[in-house]
Amino acid sequence: MAGSTYGNIFKITTWGESHGKALGVVIDGCPAGINLSESDIQVFLNRRKPGQSSYTTQRNEDDQVEILSGTFEGKTTGTPISLIIYNKDHHSADYSQIADCYRPGHADFTFDSKYGFRDYRGGGRSSGRETAGRVAAGAVASKILSMLGIDILTYSKEIGGVKINDENFDRKEIYNNPVYMPDKAAAGIVEQQLKEKMAEKNSVGGIIECKISNVPAGIGEPVFDKLDACLAKAVMSIGAVKGVEIGDGFAAAASYGSTNNDGFSMQDGKLTKTSNHAGGILGGISDGSEIIIRAAIKPTPSIAQTQQTVNRQGENIDINIKGRHDPIIVPRAVVVVESMVAVTLTDLLFTAMTSKMERIIDFWKPENR
Repeated sequence: MAGSTYGNIFKITTWGESHGKALGVVIDGCPAGINLSESDIQVFLNRRKPGQSSYTTQRNEDDQVEILSGTFEGKTTGTPISLIIYNKDHHSADYSQIADCYRPGHADFTFDSKYGFRDYRGGGRSSGRETAGRVAAGAVASKILSMLGIDILTYSKEIGGVKINDENFDRKEIYNNPVYMPDKAAAGIVEQQLKEKMAEKNSVGGIIECKISNVPAGIGEPVFDKLDACLAKAVMSIGAVKGVEIGDGFAAAASYGSTNNDGFSMQDGKLTKTSNHAGGILGGISDGSEIIIRAAIKPTPSIAQTQQTVNRQGENIDINIKGRHDPIIVPRAVVVVESMVAVTLTDLLFTAMTSKMERIIDFWKPENR
């Protein structure tokens, strides 16, 4: 299987299956000298792990991470960092009923079409559990970004059609409710809706918004590795994501040049923008203003309602999916989106260091060696 590695300089490779012995990630290209402990990574994994509320799968996994390599005496060594998370509560028998049929909304049919074989226990590599490795890597990338003063704020902007009210925006509220919304009133409405959908054996989707501040201008390569293109690829690689937009995104299609263009202004000797419809990226390169990215998350495909499908023998059948599944993916996906954004930014920041010869000369001149 190709395609399990992402990045050019700061590079991550995730491995493992949903119901295998363990899963994890190998990070290559992380600089030496960064203070890094398992607790730094665990903070991120705790935001993703199952069983946090009645709205997430009740699979009982601690998602406890172990650092196998790449650190010494609490600091990164510059060598590959290998992180492992053991699976403990996998009920593979829950999936025996679907071993011979294709679940609607899942990758069962496409995996069979590609490989002629699939790991039906929770979806194998196509399971959302694969994202644990991404989040572990994202924790390391986020630590690098924080050392550069770059802040990433990610939250649920909309769930089941219920949108947050910007007038009620409260950053601290994001971690005070199980749906990770910065609007207490909207979160309450969403929780009631989720209870109703769970009773109906149904699921809902939503939109995750990510805002990145203090990114310097000049990050991103202007052709195939545009910052927005790389962010879109990174976020779209998350299994539940069905759409990505930057800045005004699709709303820009209904706008006009006179309103969509962001004006420039000099304020206290610094170039700034009078608006931010572009979402902090122009020509594929960061412009120094806040970067805004949104991800559309589909409803959880595993629902207990009767659905129509086909088995491997080509027979039409009905299916009722059993097991422990999230009635909504959005809250646990918030940190996954944030992690992929962090990994992408870190990789492109490292790449940008070679954009100007003066930076190379400054770094390597004798007095700085």
